[in-house]
Amino acid sequence: MPAMNMIQALNSALDTMLGRDPDVLIFGEDVGYFGGVFRVTDSLQKKHGITRCFDAPVGEGGIIGVAIGMAVYGLRPVVEIQFADYIYPAYDQIVSEAARIRYRSAGDFHVPLTIRAPYGGGIFGGQTHSQSPEALFTHVAGIKTVIPSNPHDAKGLLVSAIEDDDPVIFLEPKRLYNGPFDGHHDRPVKPWSTHPLSEVPEGYYAVPLGEAAVARAGSAVTVLTYGTMVHVAIAAAEQTGIDAEVIDLRTLLPVDIQAIVKSVEKTGRCVVAHEATLTSGYGAELCALVQEHCFYHLEAPVERVAGWDTPYPHAFEWDYFPGPGRVADGMRRALEK
Repeated sequence: MPAMNMIQALNSALDTMLGRDPDVLIFGEDVGYFGGVFRVTDSLQKKHGITRCFDAPVGEGGIIGVAIGMAVYGLRPVVEIQFADYIYPAYDQIVSEAARIRYRSAGDFHVPLTIRAPYGGGIFGGQTHSQSPEALFTHVAGIKTVIPSNPHDAKGLLVSAIEDDDPVIFLEPKRLYNGPFDGHHDRPVKPWSTHPLSEVPEGYYAVPLGEAAVARAGSAVTVLTYGTMVHVAIAAAEQTGIDAEVIDLRTLLPVDIQAIVKSVEKTGRCVVAHEATLTSGYGAELCALVQEHCFYHLEAPVERVAGWDTPYPHAFEWDYFPGPGRVADGMRRALEK
């Protein structure tokens, strides 16, 4: 089984689905001839033709509007928003149209649309190339939100997203494209080839949406997280010796509440970690779910570790980024109360 980084795994998923389903097509800014700013769509136009993988004008609202029409017509478009920060011009199309058509048509029409976007910080992208907008989409009924943390899951989840009959926001942690980043920016970069989850089957396989994974088993405290922060949480546990169980949610909506309850009932303590800003972040929803479903098993209040309530700073990126030290502090607080 070949070792792939996340870029290669995503490319393999797109290649597989283009070859498997003639209704699948890919378009967006620079995804065709150039192969995408991060090279996720590299060589797909050359292999599958200009009608299956092509460039679009720089206009996110138009890209999503056209994709919605294609999806209602019966195609399965996969569109790339070059950075998640650029998705806001298309927000009305996503929320008011894509998310509502199945409901508005009483099930007569659906929108099998996948919207890919690199998200998150860690590459000195500053405030306009580092945002984590996932909570904006988990608030919207009719949309599924997916965030992988490793190459194996990235391919399988993207296949499932493309096959899904409802719109899916597929956010790709850009800091994980080339390696499993643990939050230590001052250490040498680790390649995916050294990680067991870099082993990616070349053919078709799917990872179901709505199922979390136990990234690290433990019994002292549960850490609920996703994307880059999965690796940060594991690093925090290993460096402190805290026997933390790290749950990789993988899909934020629908969320795997059974996996959350099973872990929190076992540990009795919970930390929620994400890179996005704290206030009204997705962690707030996780805290509410744990409170609702696990109240009588909790031995301490749920702790949150997140980015600051500021725009993502360029010069102070590593002060903003919730690294393993801050996650470890959250674990200690949960254990000390």
